Amino acid sequence: MTAKIIDGTSIAADIQEEVKIAVEAMQATHNYVPGLATVLVGENPASTTYVRMKQKRCAEVGIRSIGHNLPEDIPQEDLEELVGDLNADPEVNGILVQLPLPGHLDEEAVLNTIDLGKDVDGFHPVNIGRLAMKGRNPLFIPCTPYGVMVLLEKSGVEISGSEAVVLGRSNIVGLPVAMLLQKANATVTICHSRTKDLAAHTREADILVAAIGRREMVTGDMVKPGAAVIDVGINQKEDPTKKRGYRLVGDVDFESAKEVAGAITPVPGGVGPMTIAMLLKNTLHAAEMSLAD
Repeated sequence: MTAKIIDGTSIAADIQEEVKIAVEAMQATHNYVPGLATVLVGENPASTTYVRMKQKRCAEVGIRSIGHNLPEDIPQEDLEELVGDLNADPEVNGILVQLPLPGHLDEEAVLNTIDLGKDVDGFHPVNIGRLAMKGRNPLFIPCTPYGVMVLLEKSGVEISGSEAVVLGRSNIVGLPVAMLLQKANATVTICHSRTKDLAAHTREADILVAAIGRREMVTGDMVKPGAAVIDVGINQKEDPTKKRGYRLVGDVDFESAKEVAGAITPVPGGVGPMTIAMLLKNTLHAAEMSLAD
């Protein structure tokens, strides 16, 4: 059996088109264009690439992108002051502070400074707290976990009643995706570097989300036959046939896992495009809320 490939690029394109149509309608009806402010501290190559991609996607759907590129050594108070100014700017609906921040900056304090109604990344402690509580809903869902849930839904995966295993417990992906799966009535197990007999857990998973940051760690013999496998990892693997000398792979050994799984996301082309698509959707939602005030 070869798994169904979950095409994140195609699903993200559909969402992006929906956002574009809604933005055009907002401009026609209200003469208003949503605005997303990106804050990039330093010159981390990966972060720079991510921000550039987000700005490009904003332009494609008609969302105004306001970029702030700041020096690596910016003081904490200066960064928080900028965020405060963006909070007060009515032309800015969403604020995205690209993580990780340089080591001298207090990441939590910066995220706390973002206005709750502009937290389109979904990382504000209040939004995360609402996500964790039964019967409460955050204003914004973190983009990558949001994308994972949409991929499962669009692929026809039954979440309610399923056994779900999440590999990784980061604040950005692992913990929030586990909370979302639980809200959707899955029975959730979170595994990490201290988990004993990891494969025994993963083989029980109807839904397996790999977000552990270790290249091709999950092999086919760790996957339950017919399971849905969502690979969040993005890692470099040496490949002399490629011009840049490497190719991108996930946390899952795709070639062996696809022969066992029922459905699986590729890397690239799986979760990655969804993260930006859900950011656009969150920014549109923020603009809709501001117009409703």
